[in-house]
Amino acid sequence: MKPPLNLFQDIPEAISKEVVVELLKSEPVRIERIVSQGQFSPHGFWYDQKEHEWVTVLSGKAVLQLEGQEKAVTLGPGDTLYLPPHQKHRVEWTDPLQPTVWLTVFWKS
Repeated sequence: MKPPLNLFQDIPEAISKEVVVELLKSEPVRIERIVSQGQFSPHGFWYDQKEHEWVTVLSGKAVLQLEGQEKAVTLGPGDTLYLPPHQKHRVEWTDPLQPTVWLTVFWKS
């Protein structure tokens, strides 16, 4: 058994790239903590995942663009979003002044 983990522990003060920690992996579920600070998707890049994804922002702020939707989605602490398989999306912006801590749950149908 792994020792308890605090989702706000071991967050670097400044990061040059996203930090992904796999918290749980068990068929068919994967849970990750992602920490961003100013990172965003490269121009023209879209995530296109085979899995379902549920995401919540625990701290910080982010803006996501979903393919086919004109208006971007802004997520702050406590906000959640469900992305069905193959819902193309991209990260337009994460707060450059503070870490954005995401909790993501992925699962297969």
